[in-house]
Parts: sequence; structure tokens; C-alpha cells
Amino acid sequence: MHLSAYYSRFRVSERLLLTGHSHQAWPDVGFEAQQQAWLDAAEFVDDKWEKAEVQAQSVRAGFARLLGAPAGEIALGQNTYELVTRFLSALPLGERPRLVTTDGEFHSLRRQLDRLAEERLEVVKVHARPVDTLGDRLAENVTGRTAAVLVSSVLFETAEIVPDLSAVAAACVHHGSRLLVDAYHHLNVVPFDVMTLGLESAFVTGGGYKYCQLGEGNCFLRVPPGVNLRPVLTGWFAEFAEKEQTAADGVVYPSGAAAFMGATYDPGSHYRAAAVFDFHAQQGLTAQRLRDINQRQTWLLKTRVEQLDLDPAVAEVVAMPHERRGGFLAIRASRAQALRAALHHRGVRCDARGTLLRLGPAPYLRDDQLGEAIDILAELITS
Repeated sequence: MHLSAYYSRFRVSERLLLTGHSHQAWPDVGFEAQQQAWLDAAEFVDDKWEKAEVQAQSVRAGFARLLGAPAGEIALGQNTYELVTRFLSALPLGERPRLVTTDGEFHSLRRQLDRLAEERLEVVKVHARPVDTLGDRLAENVTGRTAAVLVSSVLFETAEIVPDLSAVAAACVHHGSRLLVDAYHHLNVVPFDVMTLGLESAFVTGGGYKYCQLGEGNCFLRVPPGVNLRPVLTGWFAEFAEKEQTAADGVVYPSGAAAFMGATYDPGSHYRAAAVFDFHAQQGLTAQRLRDINQRQTWLLKTRVEQLDLDPAVAEVVAMPHERRGGFLAIRASRAQALRAALHHRGVRCDARGTLLRLGPAPYLRDDQLGEAIDILAELITS
């Protein structure tokens, strides 16, 4: 059976959904799990939280497998912004008022850091490109005044994989700074392993809205082992965590990832996510298999676009080594926004960021669907 059969409610076999980098279709098991969350609430009322915690544990385990980390290092949140702001609130910004980042970060982080800069924190933005040297240039900007470095492992605009983040991690360890890696565009489409990447000392954040197919409300923060912080923005769930309590005057915190726990949330998101993680395991959809599928699909898209022999002033594929391309194909086009709207009108779902048109394949799409989408793009560009 073709994989698309398991995504019938999203009608993936009938639609040209090149949204794999932004909003992948959810497998049908997610719908059934969402219903179970409702039924459990109806049956158990406030006692449903015991059932919900079972689902949460499964979600932690799912993210832990993708990170190559123990489940105990994973804190869950509804979105990465919630978790990153808790992380920022745990930093000693009074003694270390310097944050280092890049000019290629996603808007949730970019906006928050810009606002902190208005409050006279020193926010250093390193140019994200050339990506080949980004790791070294970030490392050079770490000083004894640096509280943290915040960087993506795959750039959200172009899908470029950032190499040598281990150099940043080493610089942070040397200067006593923290490293936060945004792996949202990395997870479940490019294999990620904290040990292999030299990121065992790093905080890592990401979520399930994109390549994991988990939908909204499923994000995580990986907290390195042995790190015990006291975020100022603290949820009351942290008071009930079954973890060793850290000694501190005033508010008491559990150790490790549990210190970053939030508060009341919609547990239906975890029912859905747990079911999808199980589905992926049953189908053998490992990160490496998904990487193999994605690389073949992005190569097909790239080849088809390049065969159009377009004037680079009109549109051109963002160049990078294929092994360094993440989960989607970025096309630089002056009319990117208009093309996106026209493609949508013709039934091709994709998106655009500024002058970049982003085409995201997904494992449930057939090659002929990808080809049809490029044929429509060719008509629109050349008309």
C-alpha cells in the first residue's frame, strides 16, 4: 500500500501539497487519537491528567529518539517560543548581558531578541551567510560576557544545513556560556544526534508542526544532563515534577528538564503526537529513511526547475551542495509572493518568504505529483 493511503483525511493523493517544510499532513491515526482524548475527558473528567501523562511520556520518548538523548532530558511545551523564553529567563543576563545569534533566525526568536536589544541587552547578530563559516564566526563572538548563543541548525529561509556547530558548543563550554540550537527544520528530515554532532552540552528546541507530522501543541526543549537552572518564567507544573528538588532560597525547582515545565495545556495534542510517533515506527519511517526519500524528492524538484533554463533574474534555485540541503527547495524569484498566490490558485500549496519561493515535498507524495507541480510553476513563470 502506498504511504498516501494512511493520510486519507488530508487527501494527499489528490492534492499538490508542497507544504512538507511547513505543515505536513497528519496520518489518519492522529484523528482517532484526538477523538480518544475527548472520550477520556468525558469519562475521567479531572482524572484524565493521569491518562494525559502517559501520552506526554510517549511524546518525550519520541522526541528523545530523534535527538539521540534520554527522555528525561526533554521538557514539553505548546510552542518553541514558550520554551525559548523560559530558557532566556533562566540566563544570568545581569552578569552576562550579551546574546549572540544570526540574522537568519525564525521570527519568533528574531522578534524577541530585537525587543530585548531595545532594553539594552547586547544582541550580536552574525551574518548567517556564508553558511560554511558560520560556526567558526559564531564561536569567535563568544566571550566571558556572553550568556548564550542562539542559532538554527538548518536555516528556515533556504534549508541550508549549518555545519560545525560543535565549534560553537566548545566555545560556549570554554567561556561558561549556554548554547541553544533551533532544530525545527532539522528534526525528522535530516538525522540529528546530539552526541554525533558534538552538541551534548547544548540546549535543543524544535517541534512537531513540520516534518514530524504531529500538528500544533507539540514542542520540546532538550536540557543537557547535569544542568539545573531556575527560569524566571516558571509554570506551576514544575512544583509537582517527580524530580529531585534543587536547593535555593524562595521558589523551589526540580532538577534538569523538569524545571522548564509549563502549566495547564490541551492534552489532545499529546494524544495525537503519541499516535503519530507509533505510526512512524510501525511504517519504518526512521529519520534516515525520511532523509533518503526527501533527498530524492528535492533532487527531482531541483532538476526539473533547472531544466526550465530560466533567466536567473527571473528565478533560480538557491545553490548549495545537495548533501547540505535540508527538507525543501528554495527558489529565489523577484515575484515569489505573486507566484505563491498564483500556484495556490492552481492547486499547488507552497509558501514564500520575501523573494524566496519554498517547495517542500513529503514522503506521501508521488513523483508524478511533484512533476505536475513544476509543470504548473513553469507555465506561470513563462507566461
